[in-house]
Amino acid sequence: MPAAPDFPPAPDRVAPQRALISLSDKTGLEEAARTLHGLGVELVSTGGTRAAIAGFGLPVRDVAELTGFPEMMDGRVKTLHPVVHGGLLGVRDAADHAEAMTTHGIGPIDIVWVDLYPFESTVASGAGFDAVVEHIDIGGPAMIRSGSKNHGYVAVCIDAASVAELLEALKADGATTLALRKRLAARAFARTAAYDAAVSGWFAGQVGDAAPARKSIAGALAQTLRYGENPHQTGAFYRTGDTRPGVAHARQLQGKALGYNNIADADAAYELVAEFDGPACVIVKHANPCGVAVGSDLATAYARALECDAVSAFGGVIAVNRTLTGADARLITDIFTEVVIAPGADEEAQAIFAVKKNLRLLLTDGLPDPLAAGEVFRSVAGGFLVQSRDRSRIAASDLKIVTRRQPTPQEIEDMLFAFTVAKHVKSNAIVYARDGQTAGIGAGQMNRRDSARIAAIRASEAGEAQALRTGGLAHSLAQGSACASEAFFPFADGLLEAVAAGATAVIQPGGSIRDDAVIAAADEAGVAMAFTGVRVFRH
Repeated sequence: MPAAPDFPPAPDRVAPQRALISLSDKTGLEEAARTLHGLGVELVSTGGTRAAIAGFGLPVRDVAELTGFPEMMDGRVKTLHPVVHGGLLGVRDAADHAEAMTTHGIGPIDIVWVDLYPFESTVASGAGFDAVVEHIDIGGPAMIRSGSKNHGYVAVCIDAASVAELLEALKADGATTLALRKRLAARAFARTAAYDAAVSGWFAGQVGDAAPARKSIAGALAQTLRYGENPHQTGAFYRTGDTRPGVAHARQLQGKALGYNNIADADAAYELVAEFDGPACVIVKHANPCGVAVGSDLATAYARALECDAVSAFGGVIAVNRTLTGADARLITDIFTEVVIAPGADEEAQAIFAVKKNLRLLLTDGLPDPLAAGEVFRSVAGGFLVQSRDRSRIAASDLKIVTRRQPTPQEIEDMLFAFTVAKHVKSNAIVYARDGQTAGIGAGQMNRRDSARIAAIRASEAGEAQALRTGGLAHSLAQGSACASEAFFPFADGLLEAVAAGATAVIQPGGSIRDDAVIAAADEAGVAMAFTGVRVFRH
């Protein structure tokens, strides 16, 4: 590693004399260019940006005038030249740097405004390999990095916020401060890091490398949060380049800012509700669904989901997979709800929700595709885990019936519904379901038997509440239900708890060394059982 040179201290104030501007998105260019010109700053640019500035009636020099070389190789080579990078990297107060600049006719460049080729949006558009490669910027990141390294003298802008800060400083004092240049450099290095992360991630996917030697994750700040999971923790929300519909890209129509837990729960609810083709509703509390149901319409689905566990639903997150109507909104606003997330909401629904000032309404204009490829991440001390998104979807044809009794068509339908829900419940998970409605959910226990017991308690309480409303006889909603376990039963005790709760059919992955004992217990109890061959742990 080279020794650090003994440079003189960087000046606090730098009055810029020359700015190099190269933009793909020219929004705000005219105002900024006119301001810089008015302050006596020489404008230098390339290609379309130079033409745009000239079109404003402002003087602008082509980079080719500085370098003595024309833009060439389809624009791949235009700013990669010592006159450009020497002007960015030269330490003006270092004698040898100043001498080199004078000897080689290199003028200083005090401002760089570059926004990079739109690589991420080109990938998102579905463009072919060659088109994407051509949108990998080389000169832009090089200029950004050069200027940012030499932040002692150079101010680097990579977005509208950077330009706004720069212009504000110049209008006030005609100069940039060292503190401002440092802030801009930090922001600029983060941008090139994110850009390279996007390129490397895309390229790894193109060559089929699921676990490259180096993995970068980048995000743009969407929101600074009041706190994290708890008030003593800091929190922030970042968007990646993934355009998957959901909480990250939702429009918030009302209510106070989302919190860390709101965002996490809204994501969990929306990912689950997207699994269903018909009108569906999911109610989530503390990362787990407490009620899930389908119905002929959203109002019916919501009422059935709420019936599963109305106590836990208070202060929860509600997700639906259809546009909300006024009738839906009236039902939902009967109890306190933190967040409602949906593909859309009509004007009547929006007006009804608006009365509830603390309710956040999120509209996404789409549903996430449960079968789409993707990655999920989790931090650990000193690193992070990466895995592919769970895209499993079990169909009736995938089931292996392992008991003497065959399940009825209705039981098969109930089993598939319950297993879909179990895929989104924290392990260990047990779900009782019947007729497109969860009856009881047991989540996050250290053994499967306890999950089965908790789910049975929920189903019994839901049945009692139903009896109070209807005036009928109290019975557990788990009676006649299908029971889903997201992983195999290691012993028969968990299955027997489900039978005691009233389940008549069981769906589980299978694969335990004690499968024969569990099957024998199911046969003795007279229940049907199917193996999926797929485990759906969620930690």
